[in-house]
Amino acid sequence: MAGDATAPVSNAPVSNAPEFRVSEISGAIKRTLEDAFGYVRVRGEVSRPRMPASGHVYLTLKDDKAVLDGVIWRGVAARLSLRPEEGLEVIATGRITTFAGQSKYQLVIEQLELAGEGALLKLLEERKRRLAAEGLFAAERKRSLPYLPETIGVVTSPTGAVIRDILHRLADRFPRRVLVWPVRVQGETAAAEIAAAIHGFEVLRPGGLVPRPDVLIVARGGGSLEDLMAFNEEAVVRAAAAGTIPLISAVGHETDTTLIDFAADCRAPTPTAAAEMAVPVRAELRADLSAIEQRRLTGMVRALEDRRVRLEGLARGLGEPLRLLEAAMQRLDDRGERLDRALPARLEREVLSLTVLGDRHRRALPALVDRAATRLVGAAARLPRPGALLERPRYRLQSTGGRLRRGLVDRPVAEARRRLDELSDRMARAGRRRLVEADRRLTAQAQLLRSLSHEGVLERGFALVIGPAGTPVKDARAVSPGDRVDLRFRRDGRVGAVIEGGPAGRSPSDRSGGSSPRPSRPRRGPADQGSLF
Repeated sequence: MAGDATAPVSNAPVSNAPEFRVSEISGAIKRTLEDAFGYVRVRGEVSRPRMPASGHVYLTLKDDKAVLDGVIWRGVAARLSLRPEEGLEVIATGRITTFAGQSKYQLVIEQLELAGEGALLKLLEERKRRLAAEGLFAAERKRSLPYLPETIGVVTSPTGAVIRDILHRLADRFPRRVLVWPVRVQGETAAAEIAAAIHGFEVLRPGGLVPRPDVLIVARGGGSLEDLMAFNEEAVVRAAAAGTIPLISAVGHETDTTLIDFAADCRAPTPTAAAEMAVPVRAELRADLSAIEQRRLTGMVRALEDRRVRLEGLARGLGEPLRLLEAAMQRLDDRGERLDRALPARLEREVLSLTVLGDRHRRALPALVDRAATRLVGAAARLPRPGALLERPRYRLQSTGGRLRRGLVDRPVAEARRRLDELSDRMARAGRRRLVEADRRLTAQAQLLRSLSHEGVLERGFALVIGPAGTPVKDARAVSPGDRVDLRFRRDGRVGAVIEGGPAGRSPSDRSGGSSPRPSRPRRGPADQGSLF
């Protein structure tokens, strides 16, 4: 007993609770959280988003009371249409798991979307402010639309009503060649497809196998703000601003506004209005050209008439050329007559002087005569010929008359002849078209007549029954037993026949529809009618 009293006694508490390793506890917590929160949607504000070199995105979701760490793996981040930004309110979809290395839980995000229209408008306003600061919406970057494009490129969905509205409006106003680049206008890949379509039209070369459009139309029907988000993406806005082809934005209805509207060269309220802005009205253009042509002809006729009147006035002021030459001709005749009279007198005086001077001077007489003749010939040579005096005025008169004839007669006649030939050609073409159209209508009417005529029915072996009144019998009740009818055939003419029985092979007395046949009674006239009593 004494030895038992002196034995040492242990005071350590004894427990039968199992022991766990740290990794076992972490794994159990991880499985519990993943089983309980395998798919959750969490709404919160994005805080401290960061993307390291690995390509993963780390962020924090917070509200006014708590925070939740989140991670977006690299493959998922590349597919997201929404980029996490500081202060953006979002709805994150994913699963809750743990990170044992730091003893914390986190949300593995698989999908990210804006939390309501207010957050979306805030994002769009921030993006608009940032792109405007870069000068993408500046007015000096806008290009004017071509008046009449040869080719129009359309970026839209090929299955919607938008492309049909655009093609129908272009056909009504001014038909043009249309190239459609089919894209999705809604969804995660819509923005990339729209930007690629705009860039694809830009790289086309003029004169290539596929013509390069002169104007582009980016169009989509109406929808909610979320439906139109593809046209608010930065890639689409930058593609629209960087292009060299004039671009018309026709996204949504008149009240819808997207960021591509600010980057485009022109904004249309509807896709139909975009088609109207792209081309003019051909009928109005023709009317304008006709009016301009008429004004040109009227102005030309008025100008010619004014020049004709002015030329006539100048001609009356100048007088006739022959009258101007009459005085000169008369002076020329007078000088000629005086010269003819002076020559003999001068010779007589010379001879007389030689006679007086004597023989010595007589020998000089031939020389004097020769000198006088030479002077006379020289004077006659210096005198201008009347024909030469009249040659230059005659040439000027003929030149003026030729120009006057060409201006007043030849040119209007040529213009009238050209217009007459043009009208003749148009009349001939119109006559041929009317003849072709009349022949086509006549052929159609003949075919319709043949299809509706009973002749075709008779060709198949049927006969036409003509009643006593000479009209076709359409109903068995229209004839009675004993009536004579004509049976008309297609090939063999007609034959006569007599009606014996009633409808369906029964006598007229059977038409009442009785259940049992009754013997027919002979017809009696009024004289054979018996008494009722």
